[in-house]
Amino acid sequence: MPSFGDLFADLRGEDRTMRVSYHPDRGAVVLSLWNGTVCRGSFRMPVDDLDRLLTMLADVRQAAVPAPPAPGGAAGSGPAAVEGSAALPSPSVERTGDITGTAHRLTILPTPRVA
Repeated sequence: MPSFGDLFADLRGEDRTMRVSYHPDRGAVVLSLWNGTVCRGSFRMPVDDLDRLLTMLADVRQAAVPAPPAPGGAAGSGPAAVEGSAALPSPSVERTGDITGTAHRLTILPTPRVA
């Protein structure tokens, strides 16, 4: 594990984690999914894409954190509380490209077993 990184636990538990590590020599941030001591998959993100990811995560955080109560109002009571919770901003969505028609079905043949 590189010296610069972090480990995140999955909400589902069962020893599932995500490791995030920075590899300056490759100019990449690696996101890897683990189940116990077994890596189940990884993704190498170019450092140039970090600003876009951070913007998206900031938008999610803003949408997930409830707005502070209005000055002079009682928090969490009455119709204003219901209206205020419905007025949370939606995260912005940036379309980065058309992905229609890019999926391909893979034909996987069983590996012959040699006795």
